[in-house]
Amino acid sequence: MTAQPAGRAMDLLRFATAGSVDDGKSTLIGRLLLDSKAIFADQLEAVESTSRSRGYDYTDLALLTDGLRSEREQGITIDVAYRYFATPNRKFIIADTPGHVQYTRNMVTGASTADLGLVLVDARQGLTEQSRRHAVILSLLRVPHLVLAVNKMDLVDFDQAVYQRIHEEFTSFATKLTIPDLTIIPISALQGDNVVTRSEHTPWYAGPSLLHHLEHVHVASDRDLVDTRFPVQYVVRPKSDVHHDYRGYAGRVAGGVLKPGDDVLVLPSGFTSTIVAIDLFETEIDEAFPPMSVTIRLADDLDVSRGDMICRQQNAPEPAQDIDAMVCWMTNAPLRARQKLSIKHTTRTGRAMVKNIQYRLDVNTLHRDQEAHELGLNEIGRVQLRTQVPLLADPYSKNRTTGSFILVDEATGVTVGAGMIN
Repeated sequence: MTAQPAGRAMDLLRFATAGSVDDGKSTLIGRLLLDSKAIFADQLEAVESTSRSRGYDYTDLALLTDGLRSEREQGITIDVAYRYFATPNRKFIIADTPGHVQYTRNMVTGASTADLGLVLVDARQGLTEQSRRHAVILSLLRVPHLVLAVNKMDLVDFDQAVYQRIHEEFTSFATKLTIPDLTIIPISALQGDNVVTRSEHTPWYAGPSLLHHLEHVHVASDRDLVDTRFPVQYVVRPKSDVHHDYRGYAGRVAGGVLKPGDDVLVLPSGFTSTIVAIDLFETEIDEAFPPMSVTIRLADDLDVSRGDMICRQQNAPEPAQDIDAMVCWMTNAPLRARQKLSIKHTTRTGRAMVKNIQYRLDVNTLHRDQEAHELGLNEIGRVQLRTQVPLLADPYSKNRTTGSFILVDEATGVTVGAGMIN
């Protein structure tokens, strides 16, 4: 294999939509898909036909995303709907998350990997409790970019004063949260104002259209390129005539930049070695960085297996069994102290026991209820865990991959919680 430069990484933006019911999330996504030519003619014809059969005097673009029959019947989004589209400048993955309070867990799931959070508010209603709730959750999840889209501006005659009032109220609220980058855009998802192109109805707005912002928001520097983290997912041993002695360690780069010649440390064994080569499919590359999935070959024949972590000797995570984390609980049976669960952190799986619940967080008011003894469905709280195997973790604020985990019910195999390590 001959080494080649990694080249320009695929320019991809993951973003999650959030907002109260009927704020127009699904319609907005439908508008983005339609105006960026990302839907087929037969899909559009089907949506137009359904809209006519229901007696609508407009094409209901929300039907493009509310794919479940129950969602279409109720006119609401229940599950996280993932949609994909591209422009000449960037590729996009959209997670359309539910607006209802009882589906907070779905929203956490959809936003957990997002580079940007898109919160919609109805210009007529202004900020609601649910708008604030979603902004708080996006802040807890450390989503680095947030866009507040003030939707349905057409229903308030594109009144600048309405937009300005919501702008000031949300900007003031955002100062209490961890939101590094905030952009506020007035739009009409139904009519397309300021969605793909600038609208002549808002001459008082000098900012970009929503799509222009999504195409140009800078996300490359959001990833941790300093702390090298490579959780081993799979040991590659082809044992073929072509690759008789090949031994590689496959996984996704979670942090830092890896290059051939780098001295590395393997945890938890503590063995050291040097990277001989990095393979991407059948090509050797000169460097690997998040979120690339690659195979690493080492100079020494070490005992490395799934769940191990390859990192730098001078910059390694401290193995820990006592974990403090914010946990979002995702099942009906409450989380209580002394409960035993399975924990999955990067590629490592083990058992964990809940030592105690320090407080339950009210995501509407940010109040910490320190008298709480359990977490119910969709509730978020700070929890102390004791794990059977040491976790090779970083604080979530530093690395969203090595700082997060999921909790699984050992009896059913169902994911019951998602955690962010403090």
